[in-house]
Amino acid sequence: MKQSLQLRIGQSLTMTPQLQQAIKLLQMSTLDLQQEIQQALESNIMLELDEEESQALDYRDKKTDNPDHVTSEGSQTDIPDELPVDVSWEDVYDTALSNNEDGSGEAIEMSSFRSHAETLREHLLWQFEMLPVSERDYAIAISIIDAVNIDGYLSTDLADILQGLQQQMDGLEMDEVLAVLHMIQNFDPVGVAALDLADCLRLQLQQLPDKTPYKTDAIDFVRRHLDLLASCDQTRLMKRVGFSEDQLKGVLALIRSLDPKPGSKLQSDDVEYIVPDVFVSKVKDQWLVSLNPDIAPKLRVNPFYSALIKRADNSQDNLSMKNHLQEARWFIKSLHSRNDTLLRVAKSIVEKQGDFFEHGAIAMKPMVLRDIAEELDLHESTISRVTTQKYMHTPRGVIEFKYFFSSHVSTDGGGECSATAIRALIKELVGNENPAKPLSDSKISDLLNEKGINVARRTIAKYREAMSIPSTSQRKRLI
Repeated sequence: MKQSLQLRIGQSLTMTPQLQQAIKLLQMSTLDLQQEIQQALESNIMLELDEEESQALDYRDKKTDNPDHVTSEGSQTDIPDELPVDVSWEDVYDTALSNNEDGSGEAIEMSSFRSHAETLREHLLWQFEMLPVSERDYAIAISIIDAVNIDGYLSTDLADILQGLQQQMDGLEMDEVLAVLHMIQNFDPVGVAALDLADCLRLQLQQLPDKTPYKTDAIDFVRRHLDLLASCDQTRLMKRVGFSEDQLKGVLALIRSLDPKPGSKLQSDDVEYIVPDVFVSKVKDQWLVSLNPDIAPKLRVNPFYSALIKRADNSQDNLSMKNHLQEARWFIKSLHSRNDTLLRVAKSIVEKQGDFFEHGAIAMKPMVLRDIAEELDLHESTISRVTTQKYMHTPRGVIEFKYFFSSHVSTDGGGECSATAIRALIKELVGNENPAKPLSDSKISDLLNEKGINVARRTIAKYREAMSIPSTSQRKRLI
């Protein structure tokens, strides 16, 4: 093979460490940003919180004016304004210790600092341990409780539980397993450890006071005729069960008051705290947008430490302080750039979606990322980063930025209607419908077409399923 030299001209995208850090801060959520700021304060001796309001820096109207100007001229001239491209921030500056490391090098799980929510299994075991039972019954109870799913039903057949326990206990019979099961079925929440839906409803009905109206009829109904409820045919139901109209209404009302998933009440997900990035308020008939001051603490370069850089030698301490100084300046600049971009995007969204804040989701206008990007002269990827995991506090609640972006549907008048507004209209129509004669997807499509919104039946079905609205047959009520 012959070796040769070739000269090629091409273009490639290069990113400086400053740009990498700016992009990193831009796409961070509020909680992640606060953690990043805290790490920077702990790792960089030049950074500190500026507690004086009069020293707040405004990067939107003028150039950055850092307090580190008190240092000598020689210390500033040796600090580069830009870093080489195609290198990462960590290659140039030391970063703070990661959250999962301490001095011993052992991992620290952040979940260990959260409060522990009691699970259904723990709740059932706690109740059973308070009973004076034998070790044999306790072992049976463990197997039964382990088979209870998050909704409170037995997910394993009793025969399989018996077979698994017979390998550990000699002479075990089904009667012993059933006896322990009946004990657990009397625990809280009512209806737990049921075999199926009918069994769950029966357990809840049996624990009601004897004076409860229609209790006996309701127990008989869930045992023998529960499958007929899906048909929602009142005439057939009365003929099959033998109830009068008032009696049937009373039984169905009592059944609907029960909980079909008793275990779900104890299944609490991890709490996710949302801190709004901006506040939206109406002042003198105008919607104003302001940054949340708690998410953007004022930082500055420590004037005492920056003044220690007095000579331009190559000592290790002096070079380290210069690196910390430049890192602090870039971090402050990136932080203010993030806040400025976030505020600009929020103002643009509020300006375009003013009708939403006045009238609700029905008045939402169609809008895509490109609309904001063109107005602010930014790239769509930048708008995407800004609107990801960012929230605004409004009179209508805390809303994510992404909520305001949706596709559009054409109207008869040549205009456009957003998908969010269509979903709101569907929800309103379903909420005002007659429970005995719920609206079908075709009927909802016809009603929207009468308003000039051209939406197909399949689109209505897609939006309805996305909002977890049941079908027409499932929404039908006899009473």
